[in-house]
Amino acid sequence: MIADLLIDFDAARAKDAKPVFIVREKSDDLERAPASLAALARLNRFSGDAGAVLANEEGALLGAGDANDPFIAAAAAEKLPEGDYRLAAGANDATLLGWALGGYRFDRYKKGRAGAARLIAPEGADALAQRRLAAAVAFVRDLVNTPASDMLPDALEDEARRLASAFGAECVVTKGDELLAGGFNMIHAVGRASSTAPRLIDLRWGREDAPKLTIVGKGVCFDSGGLDIKGADGMSLMKKDMGGAANALGLARLIMEAKLDCRLRLLIPAVENAIAGNAFRPGDILTSRKGLTVEIGNTDAEGRLVLADAMSLGADDKPHCMITLATLTGAARVALGPELPPLYCDDDGFAHAVTDAARAVADPVWRMPLWKPYAAMLSSPIADVNNSASGSFAGSVTAALFLKRFAPEEAVWAHFDIYAWRPKAAPGRPAGGEAQAIRALFETLKSFRFG
Repeated sequence: MIADLLIDFDAARAKDAKPVFIVREKSDDLERAPASLAALARLNRFSGDAGAVLANEEGALLGAGDANDPFIAAAAAEKLPEGDYRLAAGANDATLLGWALGGYRFDRYKKGRAGAARLIAPEGADALAQRRLAAAVAFVRDLVNTPASDMLPDALEDEARRLASAFGAECVVTKGDELLAGGFNMIHAVGRASSTAPRLIDLRWGREDAPKLTIVGKGVCFDSGGLDIKGADGMSLMKKDMGGAANALGLARLIMEAKLDCRLRLLIPAVENAIAGNAFRPGDILTSRKGLTVEIGNTDAEGRLVLADAMSLGADDKPHCMITLATLTGAARVALGPELPPLYCDDDGFAHAVTDAARAVADPVWRMPLWKPYAAMLSSPIADVNNSASGSFAGSVTAALFLKRFAPEEAVWAHFDIYAWRPKAAPGRPAGGEAQAIRALFETLKSFRFG
C-alpha cells in the first residue's frame, strides 16, 4: 500500500536511513551532498533535472528542476531501491504526500513493481495526515481507472456501502422504478436504457445537530452520449464520467476519517447513459423532482439532469453548504485544460477560502463566474428550461447555471467541473484517473465556519 512508504518519525530508523539531497537546477545544492555523490553527479552529468535520481551507498540525489513541482519527491519513491530514506533538508507536507503518491500503481489488471523506498518523516511532521490524503487519492484513482465492465452503478453502490460500513454511516439506495415513486424522473430517464438499474445512493454520517454539509457527485458510470451518441474518440474515456462520484466518495472518506464536526450527506446518482429502445430522446420533456420541466436538447448533457434531481433532494434538508463534483463539460477543458478545475460559487467567503486552500496544498482550482445573462441560453419555448444551451459558447458556465436552479437557496453552494483524469504523467501522478479539488476542499472544511 502506498501509505506504507511514509513512516512516522523514528530516531533510530532515521539515523540509519540514507539521506536524499534535493538538487535544483542552476543552484549550489549539490555542494551539500557527500563527495562521492557529487563525483557520481559529475560522472553522470547530473544537473538537477526534474525527477532525475542518482544513488550510491552514501545516499541519493533527487533533481527538483526549477522547484515548481511540489510533489517531486515522488520521483525518488518511484526510482530508488528498497530501503529507508530521509530527506537531508527536512520536508514539508507536499514532499511527504508526494513520496507516498510515488508508490501508486493501478494494478487490478496488470501487476507492476510495487514501490519499496520508505521515507522516514522528519520529527514533528504529521505523517498520518499525509498517509490519509495519499490513501484517499489512491482510492479515487482506483475507482476512476476501473472500466465500466467492473464499475457500473451496482459496483459503485458497493463501494459506497463499504465506505459507509467502515465509518458507521447510514447508506440508503433508491433503485430502478423506485426512483419514479420518489420523483427522481431525470435520474431514471438517463439510466433506464442500461441493463444495470439506475439508482440514487444516499449516505449520512455525523451528529444530527452539527452543521449540515451535502456533497453531490455525478455517477455516470459510462456515457455513450445516449441517442445523441458520441464518436469513438469521445467515448473512449467515458469510464471516467463517474469521476465526480469517485471524488465525492474520496472527500467523504477524508471527512469521516478526520471526524470533522458536520452532518455529512453524500448523494450519488449512479447511472449508465446507454442506448436501447427505451432510451430518453432529444425533444423529450422531463419533470424534475423539483417540479421544473426540462426539455432535452441533447441526451449527451445527461450529467446535469441526474445531479439536479439529487440536488433537489439534498436541498430539502436546508444544508449549510452543498458541494457538487462532476465531470460535466468539455467546455471546462477548453477553457482551463485538464489540470485546473473551474469553481463556481456566489459566496465570496467560501470561494476565497477554497482558492487559498488550493494554493496552500497544491490542488489547483480556478474561480469562474456564474454569469446570469447567459441563463437565457438555456431557455425553452415549451419547458421551464433546456438541458443544452443554444450555441457553442460558455458551455461550462451555462451548465453551472442549470445546476444553480436546483441548489438550496439559503446555502453556500460550490460547483466543481472536474476532469478526474490526467492525460500526461508526472512524478506521483501517472496518466489515468485523478483526484481533483478534494484536498483543497478538505483543507477548507477543516476550519471554515458556515453561517
